[in-house]
Amino acid sequence: MPPSPASEKRVSAKSTADPILRNALRYTVSAKEYETLHKYIISRSKVLKRNAPSVAKVERIIDGNQSDYNASAIRAATRVFVTSAAALRLWKLVGERFLGRQDAKAKKVPVWRHPNFRLSLSLSTILLLHRILFRFFTRLRAYLLADEAKPFRRRNVQISRTLTSSLAPAIGASLAGFMLAVYPADQLRVTIAIYTLSRAAEFAYNHAEEEGWIWGKKERPWWWGSWLIYPISCGQLLHAFVFDRDCFPAPFGSFILKNSPQYTHSRPKGYPSNLPWPNTLDVVENLGEIARLHYPPFISPILFPNSTTLPPTLSSLNPITSSAHPLITSLTCASLHPTDPSCLRTYLTYWLRTFPRLFKFFSSIFLVLSLPKYASFYRAPIQSLQSLFSRTLRYSFFVSGSIGTSWAAICFFQQLLPKHLLATQRFFLGGMAGGMWGWLVRSDARGEFLYGARASIDSLWKVGRKRGWWRGIRGGDVGLFVASLAVINVVYERDARAVRSRIARRTVSSLRGEGWRDYVSEEEAEERRSLGQ
Repeated sequence: MPPSPASEKRVSAKSTADPILRNALRYTVSAKEYETLHKYIISRSKVLKRNAPSVAKVERIIDGNQSDYNASAIRAATRVFVTSAAALRLWKLVGERFLGRQDAKAKKVPVWRHPNFRLSLSLSTILLLHRILFRFFTRLRAYLLADEAKPFRRRNVQISRTLTSSLAPAIGASLAGFMLAVYPADQLRVTIAIYTLSRAAEFAYNHAEEEGWIWGKKERPWWWGSWLIYPISCGQLLHAFVFDRDCFPAPFGSFILKNSPQYTHSRPKGYPSNLPWPNTLDVVENLGEIARLHYPPFISPILFPNSTTLPPTLSSLNPITSSAHPLITSLTCASLHPTDPSCLRTYLTYWLRTFPRLFKFFSSIFLVLSLPKYASFYRAPIQSLQSLFSRTLRYSFFVSGSIGTSWAAICFFQQLLPKHLLATQRFFLGGMAGGMWGWLVRSDARGEFLYGARASIDSLWKVGRKRGWWRGIRGGDVGLFVASLAVINVVYERDARAVRSRIARRTVSSLRGEGWRDYVSEEEAEERRSLGQ
């Protein structure tokens, strides 16, 4: 029996193309975005204008669909996937071409197993599921609060209380964080979890402080602030740098050693290449061995050439200590400043050599960062220059003091404390002393303090696992990420002003499907406009 004309119409090319076009448009662009695209690109090309659908048709296709929320979530997730994948690919090319990274010759793996692909997939899936779960729990809560759900609430009291809580959508949507497990368990995943934890703790503290749960009716002490985290972080990091260097962030160590000219000694010019010379990291490692040996005295080989001047485990220091000043009696001093017997003079010389270098470094950084604010410089050049100079000066003192005081504290405690008293713990105290310089930038360096805290948490976790203080849990970083995301969502739900970061507020708003918007800033701007009128 031949097919009827109606059946032929149903399977025609046009009829099958319309649903494909409709879905492609829905999951690619919104109606407003297509209008902008049509205005600036499509309308200027005769070929595109003739073949592309009109703005009115796209509005009917997209706005007339009841499930545009899901389409919007898929659009956002797709864009996150594409953008992050492109950014990671670009970063890899930059690392291979300009930074000389060795992973360029790594073994090739399939695309779906590549870490960059899995990271992009993880981030996009977190966004998609977070939006879907947030909407699901919001609708479920509204349904259970309706009169029609009274029988269910009577039969399931505890479940009803949980699902009808105002925080249920915020906590339920955080379950999307488990998709972080799509990315392989390596350092980056741990870093993401620790970063989210630090932000959750910061926002939770802000909320607790605003609610009066910490200080009550009293005002916060004038000396209290995020800068207090820095001395503790520096103490832990210096201790790990000396005794557990494999648990210490390498960029941190490179920056410290690069700006420690008086306490680290490279191979002298003209020194025979066939003779060994300890590198800076070997010297740091031997400082830990000196502490474990309870600081044996230094016997100058210049005064006593036939005596054993170094313990066997410290023989690698012999090229440095063999020419040390005869007046030096401390082995740590002979390792750190062998040519000068005065610890104080070495410290002052350190300042004279390091401070100008760091001042130039921070001058260039802050000058570049101030370029977007050229308008304020044009209106008030003297004040802008004064502010730039003051900030550069304080940061230079801050970094120079932190590094130099930590080194000098080693010699100070060697002279002050008995050999067996706090033999290894004194490095923690020395790092704390260096971290006290954070007071100078307490109002500007909140981000730096939190970065140091995150680095310290990561280092402490690795040290604890290495020494057997605790055992890791498989997927524990993912669970920590989910819990931290839940705290951030709860704080944002209770008081969005406690999330004192515009980017963080926009991110949470986007995760909820409310758009890349900062409602707090919008409310503040509206209040200013109303007061102005």
